[in-house]
Amino acid sequence: MTTRETPAPQRRASEPTTYDRRMFALMNRTEGRPFHATVVRRRIVVCTHIVLTVLGVAAGVTAGFAKQQWALYVLLAVLLPWCFATGVINAATRGLLELRGRVLDERQLAERDRVLARAHRVTLFLLLAATLAAGTSGWFGDVRMDVRVEALVVPVLVAVLFVHWMMPLWVAGLLVRDEPAEE
Repeated sequence: MTTRETPAPQRRASEPTTYDRRMFALMNRTEGRPFHATVVRRRIVVCTHIVLTVLGVAAGVTAGFAKQQWALYVLLAVLLPWCFATGVINAATRGLLELRGRVLDERQLAERDRVLARAHRVTLFLLLAATLAAGTSGWFGDVRMDVRVEALVVPVLVAVLFVHWMMPLWVAGLLVRDEPAEE
């Protein structure tokens, strides 16, 4: 007679996993609260994150395509502060964009949808402005067109990719409200 193994209990898709609980606890830690406690501090962190992102992308593109070794050192120097600023913004938003939907309540899900929609609109307007600026400079301006377009496509695409990737985080960091004071 063969013994049958009892199947492992099935977990529902809506139940948080161990990973979800660990990430939720990590995103809701209070040790970093002084870095994002006020609107001004959050805006400073978001602006710093934007500057660090621009520096990192520019250094990465320069190191990768122009083969400049100094740019690699700039990229490495920017990486740790960029990661710290990312963590501060994630802590300020309580993991709004990093946590799975099953651990967020209805208010947080609606807030995440609102942030993603606004970030999409901002990115759309930035791309539209860049496209119009490039088109009008070539049409109306005295711009030399003998520069190889292929040399500019990859760096521009990398910049657009990073703006598209980071915009929801920046918008969430700017839109997050102060927590109510403890009584």
